[in-house]
Amino acid sequence: MDCTRYQDGVFKFTVYIPDNYPDGECPRLVFDIPVFHPLVDPVSGELDVKRAFAKWRRNHNHIWQVLMYARRIFYKIDTTSPLNPEAAVLYEKDVQLFKSKVVDSVKLCNSHLFDQPKVEDPYAIMFSPWNPAVHDDAREKMLAQKKSEENKTLHVSGLSWVKPGSVLPFSKEENALQT
Repeated sequence: MDCTRYQDGVFKFTVYIPDNYPDGECPRLVFDIPVFHPLVDPVSGELDVKRAFAKWRRNHNHIWQVLMYARRIFYKIDTTSPLNPEAAVLYEKDVQLFKSKVVDSVKLCNSHLFDQPKVEDPYAIMFSPWNPAVHDDAREKMLAQKKSEENKTLHVSGLSWVKPGSVLPFSKEENALQT
C-alpha cells in the first residue's frame, strides 16, 4: 500500500536517552502529538523502538539508527503486535479509512508545528513561521554552499554548530567574535 500520506507531515518528537547510555536500555522516541500509526501508542505518542532494538548493544547500536528506524516506519508499515490496534486493523481491513485517519493525523501534527517544545531543553529544536528577514539570508548561504560544493570534485558536507573540542553549541556570530 502507498503510505505517501505521511510525506506531508512534520512530526516533532523527543528522544529520551537513558542516564547510563550507551550501556543501558534502548533510547525512547516519543512524538509530541501521537501519530496515527500501528507502532505509535495513541495516548503517549511513544514509538515501539524496542521492536527494532530488542537489546541495546554498546558500540553496535547508535542514536542515528533510532532516527532512521523512526523514518522507516512511515514507509514500511508493520502491523504485528501493534501499540495502536485500531491503526493496524484499519491498515489491514479498510485502507481508505486508514489513509483518512493518517491525513487527519498529519494535519493535526502540522497545526502544532510552532508550539513550544514539550520538554524543558535549552537545545530543543524550535520551529518558527517563515520570516524573510531572518531566514532568507541563511537560505541563500546554504544554496550558495551547495552550488560551490557541486562544482568541487571533493565533497564536504554539513556545517558543525558545535565548538571544536567540546559539545557546546555556538552560532556563526559567536564564533566570529571569538576569533
